[in-house]
Amino acid sequence: MSAAIVLPARMASTRLPNKLLLDRTGKTVLEHTLAQALAALEASRGLITSIRVACDDEKLAAVARKAGVDAVLTDPALPSGTDRIAAALDGLKEDLIINVQADEPELNPELIVQAAALLDSGPIDAEMSTLAVPIYDKALLDKPNVVKVVVDAQGRALYFSRAPIPFLRDPGSPPVWTRTTKDGQTRTVWGLHHVGLYGYKREFLLAYTKLPPSRLERIEKLEQLRAIENGHTILVGLAENHPPGIDTPEDYEAFVVRWDEFVKAAGNKSVDLQQFQSEWLDRGSTFYGH
Repeated sequence: MSAAIVLPARMASTRLPNKLLLDRTGKTVLEHTLAQALAALEASRGLITSIRVACDDEKLAAVARKAGVDAVLTDPALPSGTDRIAAALDGLKEDLIINVQADEPELNPELIVQAAALLDSGPIDAEMSTLAVPIYDKALLDKPNVVKVVVDAQGRALYFSRAPIPFLRDPGSPPVWTRTTKDGQTRTVWGLHHVGLYGYKREFLLAYTKLPPSRLERIEKLEQLRAIENGHTILVGLAENHPPGIDTPEDYEAFVVRWDEFVKAAGNKSVDLQQFQSEWLDRGSTFYGH
């Protein structure tokens, strides 16, 4: 199978208007994210074969085309990024569609490839893929903005929730498991934090967007529960780390600070976004408690 990356992009943003066009680093947020998508395509060994931006404004389309990426204008009234992607599939021949949020300028390209490979090599009944990172800070289980996921022994999602899952009923309950990280540390894992990166089989995606919002989806405000409630399989891959996206002015300010620090450290050398991403991971995450 082959995969296409599609980035849903819209101008409207309640907490940070026009955030995808912010350019204090010398590049827009959208350009930074597209650089990560292009790096994923290059690293995928032929699995990912195209990239498209599904946007609602010609300004965003112009940014994408300047970066050498195809762009399709979609209806600004579409209710979700998933609907925007489905509306932009005409002309794409790939079997798999990878949903990359346009406001994640530090997204590790390896995670994009991982989401595609998971669905490409997974069981035939799997129709979606996504990723999760270990929760090492027990306090994060209680934070509703940290979406948790529990999986079965085969890595299939059982449920996603803003509530603490698994719930630690007894005081002093043991952790879910321990794991050894890449740097050789043994760490306690209290749960899995869902990463909002998705892969879809093409025909499933087109059918999925025609399903009405499900009961649990409306309660939790989590669109992926629509698939679970309708009996569809979501494969969940384990990622080591995941940088934050840009949702608020504070998020963008923090990104600019990190970028400026990287540029200053690089001196006269050319600035490479993938090197910036690698050094972010090497520093160790200071976000989400991972």
